[in-house]
Amino acid sequence: MDHKVTFGGKPVTLVGNRCKVGEIAPVFTVTDAGLQPVSSDVFQGKVRIYSVFPSVDTPVCSLQNIRFNREASKLGDNVVVVSLSVDLPFAQKRFCAAEGIDRVHVFSDYKELDFGMKYGFVIDSLRLLARGVVVVDRDDVVRYVEYVPEVTHEPDYEKALAMARELAK
Repeated sequence: MDHKVTFGGKPVTLVGNRCKVGEIAPVFTVTDAGLQPVSSDVFQGKVRIYSVFPSVDTPVCSLQNIRFNREASKLGDNVVVVSLSVDLPFAQKRFCAAEGIDRVHVFSDYKELDFGMKYGFVIDSLRLLARGVVVVDRDDVVRYVEYVPEVTHEPDYEKALAMARELAK
């Protein structure tokens, strides 16, 4: 299903399955810093915050990763923050080293767009992921979804974090 957001004020179309609260979170496979496939199954049984963004090489994406990295240390062991973009794993690794990103699991969706298509975050014309946040509970149910209407803006951190804290109790 197509849906619209804007990127720098220009409308873009998101493709894939638009994620909805209450549905079972689809399992997806992404690529880690060592170029190995990783299934989202590895985080089963934990509350997950999927932090989705276009590229680590833009200021807002950088802010989003730094903020979630800082918050991750306060969320406890029952919550994981998974950061997802189509940046190549090399760029993600460089960014994480430069910014001290060490509490967020950073993965690339560059190969198959498996996450992007299953959750509806692929910007069709750019082959990038749009900005947003998905929170999934311990039972793999989607509890919060935000597709940021303007991709160059930051997500609503407080709403996502509040949901994750509530689910971690």
